[in-house]
Amino acid sequence: MRLWLGVTWIYAGWNKATDAGFLTRGSTTFIGKQLSGYSTQSPMGHFVFNKLMEHAVPVGAFVMISEFAIGLATLLWVAPTLAAFGGFSMSLGLWLASSFHAHPYFLASDTAYAVLWLSYFLFILGKRRTLDISLNRRGALRVGIVGAIAIAGAAVGKLTAPSTKATAASSSSTGTKTQLTKLVDFPVGSVANFALATGEPAILFRTKTGVFAYSAICTHQGCTVGYSAGTKTLDCPCHGAQYDPFDSAKVLGGPAPTPLGSVKVAIEGAWIVLA
Repeated sequence: MRLWLGVTWIYAGWNKATDAGFLTRGSTTFIGKQLSGYSTQSPMGHFVFNKLMEHAVPVGAFVMISEFAIGLATLLWVAPTLAAFGGFSMSLGLWLASSFHAHPYFLASDTAYAVLWLSYFLFILGKRRTLDISLNRRGALRVGIVGAIAIAGAAVGKLTAPSTKATAASSSSTGTKTQLTKLVDFPVGSVANFALATGEPAILFRTKTGVFAYSAICTHQGCTVGYSAGTKTLDCPCHGAQYDPFDSAKVLGGPAPTPLGSVKVAIEGAWIVLA
């Protein structure tokens, strides 16, 4: 259990660190967009998330470094009681933020991790008979070293993160058609985010066979999906729904009941336009 939890939390931190868009405003995977999605269905309410969104980048950095630190401390047996409680608190927070309404409940992996961390915490507590979170000089030094390694790991991840291909398509209206982007600026293989006249987010693709677009609103709970270049899927950050953009946005996994809505686009002259 200790090995699994430690490695998983380090991987979670590394996954965020190597995501070029996680701390980049405007990116489909920006932490601020994830927080905005959580605010629509979390029992903690809009007020909490509005405050977090005001400081989205520091919040994202804190979560990323905390995951590194908790994972490292768990593997290296540094302040294990505190690390276990931190892991439990983070899992509980993620459950309340992102998967509280997941149905059926077993799709919400955050609850499973919360139970694992709580079991691990109680196991440590049972061995020690008392809750002692005090640190001696040597313990404080070890905690400091783990913190430094966590920050270094996050920094290395950011330095090695591949640049995201997703861009924002600028739109303008000419006559009755809305021009999204010029063909010359949107080569085959490109992916871009844009907004419809209603403000609804959408995602534009261009392949060898042409151009197509989908609504970026998840059909499960209305969170905003983002394109993952690694898996070539559209992923929902709230409950883990996945869609295949190259097969009519059909559902690949997660609780989403139906594919994403299609947005009609076409090539007209030198432009890609809303059809």
